[in-house]
Amino acid sequence: MAFKVIKPGLLALVQDLGRHGHMSIGLTTGGPMDEVAFRWGNALLDNEPNSPQIEVTFGMFTLEAQANTSIALTGADLGTTLNDKHIPPWQTYAIKKGDILAFHQPVWGLRAYLSVKGGFLCEPTLGSVATVMREKIGGLTGKGDKLQKGDVLRYSLGHHHERRSVPRLAIPNYGQTEIPVILGYQYKAFSPLERANFFSSDYKVSPNSDRMGYRLEGKAVHTDLKGIISEGIAYGAIQIPKDGQPIVLLRDRQSIGGYPKMGCVTRVGGGILAQQKPGDVIQFTPITVDQAEQERHLQMARFAQWR
Repeated sequence: MAFKVIKPGLLALVQDLGRHGHMSIGLTTGGPMDEVAFRWGNALLDNEPNSPQIEVTFGMFTLEAQANTSIALTGADLGTTLNDKHIPPWQTYAIKKGDILAFHQPVWGLRAYLSVKGGFLCEPTLGSVATVMREKIGGLTGKGDKLQKGDVLRYSLGHHHERRSVPRLAIPNYGQTEIPVILGYQYKAFSPLERANFFSSDYKVSPNSDRMGYRLEGKAVHTDLKGIISEGIAYGAIQIPKDGQPIVLLRDRQSIGGYPKMGCVTRVGGGILAQQKPGDVIQFTPITVDQAEQERHLQMARFAQWR
């Protein structure tokens, strides 16, 4: 009762909602880069919200089913096929023993999520299966390894399948280029001109971007601060290093840092950003804490209403 990995692809990782409560000992949270897509995957199958899934980055990932089950695909369209027939994301599908599920290359977006009825069965490490390769923790082996050819992803046997799809209005727009930002307390360390430059400029996603952070290329932003005392790093923090090129810190971010920060992207905004490929262009737009909370409450209300 499992999927067997036939082709490992560029990067396929076991993830849940993250390893929380351990940043004081230097461990980051990990978890899905696109939380909205992850939550919808479990909601479609009536799984627990934290049930483990596979996050597939870019594609080239192939699995063979060894038992019947139901799956859900959410997130990016990676040209996924079931027995060589294209299947779009944001839906559930029945899987039979011997079926071949293959993720190819991005049609739109960058990261897809594969959830299975009941969730993948993995042993948690410090309360979570979230894979953080840099810290060598979590995942199928518990040592932070990405999925490899021959790995076996266990799940519970299931014969009942219900066809479902995410409401169209609830599907994120990965073509959105404006990323919402909550201003941080160091915002005033940047001059009015530098703030204007930051929010009026286009930034291109650098090839050096990864799960730790998205490096951006564009108009440099500077501050008179030479540095700050290292402090805890929140999800979505936008660091401005000495070269003035912003870095948005995401799921596998370091636990502390000493660069000035313009603010933080929201969870929803971070998910949209994580679906952008190197060379894609984004802009930042400021929002208030109240607006960010309303956005979050709306998303969570949609999940609750569905369930």
